[in-house]
Amino acid sequence: MYCNLPSKSIIVKKATLTLGAFVFCLIGNAQTKGNTDPLSIAYKKAEALQTKTISWREQLHKYPELGNREFKTAKLVADHLRSLGIEVKEGVAKTGVVGLLKGGKPGPCIALRADMDALPLTERVNIPFASKERTNYVGSEVGVMHACGHDTHVAILMTVAEVLAGMRDQLAGSVKFIFQPAEEGAPAGEEGGAALMVKEGVMENPTVDAVFGLHIQAALEVDKVSYKSGSLMAAADWFTIKVKGKGSHGSQPWKGVDPIQVSSQIVEGLQNIVSRQSELTKAPVVITVGKMNGGVRENIIPETCEMAGTIRTLDSKMQQDVHERIKRTATMIAAANGAEAEVSIETKTLVTYNNPALTKKAVAALETALGSSNVIETEWVTGAEDFSYYGTKAPAFFFFLGGLPKGKSSAEAAPHHTPDFYVDNSGMPAGVKALCSLVFDYLKK
Repeated sequence: MYCNLPSKSIIVKKATLTLGAFVFCLIGNAQTKGNTDPLSIAYKKAEALQTKTISWREQLHKYPELGNREFKTAKLVADHLRSLGIEVKEGVAKTGVVGLLKGGKPGPCIALRADMDALPLTERVNIPFASKERTNYVGSEVGVMHACGHDTHVAILMTVAEVLAGMRDQLAGSVKFIFQPAEEGAPAGEEGGAALMVKEGVMENPTVDAVFGLHIQAALEVDKVSYKSGSLMAAADWFTIKVKGKGSHGSQPWKGVDPIQVSSQIVEGLQNIVSRQSELTKAPVVITVGKMNGGVRENIIPETCEMAGTIRTLDSKMQQDVHERIKRTATMIAAANGAEAEVSIETKTLVTYNNPALTKKAVAALETALGSSNVIETEWVTGAEDFSYYGTKAPAFFFFLGGLPKGKSSAEAAPHHTPDFYVDNSGMPAGVKALCSLVFDYLKK
């Protein structure tokens, strides 16, 4: 049979054109895939929303509110979440707001938490949005200030909610946004904070499978985060020791039992628990007496003296052991001097514990968002966080976000809980990206 075959040159040309078209399709598909990658989209949205994030933060900073009194803050949050089509529940644990975003596909539920309350401090930072708010706190008029950065936490999570709400079809699961009051403690006689949120069921309906939180850090450079697997932040307990002696004239101490002198021995004895009785290679222990009251006049030995302070531990077994040692030390020193000592201890927070398996996954997600050089492993922190209560209900991961302006030394950063506390607005987009990365990474897996 005879047939007309194309010439060799024509065959080569056709093959070249076919191969070129195939390569073009591959490149086109890769570009399309890159453009539809959820994290890439989320990061771009975070950058686009930066102005709004900063505006929210500055508004919250200018009008701060104390624990269980975050009425304006809660309204701002609730109105925003509703505008995004997120299910909203208000009045949780007094003034808390919880939003539930259901994704377009079935999957687990993860929670993201931001605390909302400020502190009774008068701000000294010279910024346009400095707080001028005043209130009555424990019988005294004081200023009110976001001296721990909770305003940044709220603004970041409001932004994350907006980013994720616009991508709900790509979420394989649900995201619960927890805006929590009273992290710094509820007013006297009131419940509050994370413990009350958990008590009122914030980790249920739907059940939370993992919970994430962040905290701004004034001494860590912007665009960086730090973390630690396992025990990260200390349990915080408050103690009171009341020493009852016997009054006498200041010139005749032998006729009485001086409760102030006995109390001074107890203070020294408490430090011996730290330096001589605690296994500090296992975990740190801090016992601080922050207040002591006794007597009304220079030449009168009083009948009573009272001291109060805080205990910080990073191991739950050591925490209980320290409690017993404090009670034993105080009562026995008092008895040895003919006095009596009454000890009461109140647990404020648990150890903030980062689940090791969850931490490993979370670190990889943070490195994706911010680069491995910006994700730093840190040491124990003796500060405390009531985020720890969420970890009793689900695996938890908590990390620190940088707020120190670039080029500044950490030694220049004012400590948290001081009138000069300051964090730079430019660090907040990194927080938005970090939380979005944690959400998509966890739901994907």
